[in-house]
Amino acid sequence: MILLKDITWAYQGGGTTVLDGLNLHVRQGETVVLCGPSGSGKSSALRLMNGLIPHFHEGTLEGEVRVAGEPITDLAQVGRVTGTVLQHPRRQFFTDAVESELAFGLENVGTPPQRIRDRVTEVVDEFGLRELTGQLRELSGGQQQRVACAAAVTHGPPLVLFDEPTSNLSPQAILELTGVLRHLQGLGATIVIAEHRLHYLRELADRIVVIQNGRVDKEWTRAEFGGLTEEVLRAEGLRGLDEPERPAVAPAFAHGPSIVPAETWPRATALVGGARGRTAGVSAAGPAAASAGVVLRGLRCAFRGRLTLDIVEAHLPAGAITALTGPNGVGKSTLARILAGLQRHSGHVLLEGRPLSRSQRQRETAIVMQDVQRQLFTDSVDAELRLGANPDHADHAATVLADLGLNGLGERHPLSLSGGQQQRLVVATARLSGRRIVIFDEPSSGVDRRHLQSMTQAMRDVAAAGAVVLLISHDADLLTLAADRELRLRPIR
Repeated sequence: MILLKDITWAYQGGGTTVLDGLNLHVRQGETVVLCGPSGSGKSSALRLMNGLIPHFHEGTLEGEVRVAGEPITDLAQVGRVTGTVLQHPRRQFFTDAVESELAFGLENVGTPPQRIRDRVTEVVDEFGLRELTGQLRELSGGQQQRVACAAAVTHGPPLVLFDEPTSNLSPQAILELTGVLRHLQGLGATIVIAEHRLHYLRELADRIVVIQNGRVDKEWTRAEFGGLTEEVLRAEGLRGLDEPERPAVAPAFAHGPSIVPAETWPRATALVGGARGRTAGVSAAGPAAASAGVVLRGLRCAFRGRLTLDIVEAHLPAGAITALTGPNGVGKSTLARILAGLQRHSGHVLLEGRPLSRSQRQRETAIVMQDVQRQLFTDSVDAELRLGANPDHADHAATVLADLGLNGLGERHPLSLSGGQQQRLVVATARLSGRRIVIFDEPSSGVDRRHLQSMTQAMRDVAAAGAVVLLISHDADLLTLAADRELRLRPIR
């Protein structure tokens, strides 16, 4: 189905060779997982398979690429036999609503209208999308990912490519994605998945391929992969094979219809004082010093007349990392936008006891978005850091880059970096911003095991400087490392 032979690839303006002697053969009906460090070339390998390299991304390509037995001559040709789900699905949407997005690919190839309607209905049922109505931009990142998965396979391609498909998904949504993958396997599809989270793939993958420095470094069969020890995985920079356990973190002080009451948490997770003995001047009983941090009072937000967030009171302490958790679509990113002054709402947001208007919050807040490409503005890594850095912290830029594994990339264009490198770059800008409220929205998407540690340290440095740090994440590995307090959201009944 796929042949990559002696591939060398360098992005125009990138300055480095991303793929360097890559050889890979994927057989028809096989499920292959590409893993390895951030920046090793996994996403670039997928772009070869769907024709985005070299027909969209400019650069220098050498070697042979064949998909379904044929060389790729144009995007229309390969689009008929492939479907792709990107790490950030917003980038691949062509319409503004769920059903029209599902129909788009079929319309593109001239499918009769009645067949389009029938097929869209089938896919909506297969992927459980009936409750996802309205505008795509109003869906959460995880909900958008579900739509992207469905849209990628509506036209029935024999090859389906996934680039970090679980990066924004809750544990329940990962289970649903696993069911989708099994369904595609049952249909005989060839599947290639670039991924850092591996636990849900151990029984699905036929072969696991480790990419290092732009070439295949190791290959394991499913049986060999399942037998790998934790020491081997750690040496390779790979995450664990067992589903991460929910970390034990003390509940933040909060109550209201959108809040999961701490007394209903499983006993093992409701630990006052933090699972690792960290304290932040607040306990589950109430704020010890409400002036030291952010206080939310009477916070309500609605979309299209439907109340989506309702918090009577909550305290986010300064000097600590508060994890904001809950199912996809429950209002986590909405709360982040409220804190950053980007979302209209009723109620009050206070910092150190002083009410802040939306414009004041915009000046006081730094945010690392789920899709960090939307906040890269300059033509080099160094310029990106200078743009957002507080002058008092600018001298630390080189150290921060080195800590996050970005040293030596100062002259690279930010858009030539891998997804994980872009994520760490925006984390670096937040670290140097000196803002008093710093929000990290799914910052570990595209981040390997080794860089989870450095990203956690960057967040800890921000908190240690006295900032209020809010971490939105479904990633149990990151939550275990970073969270001091947890604020759990639930759907409003």
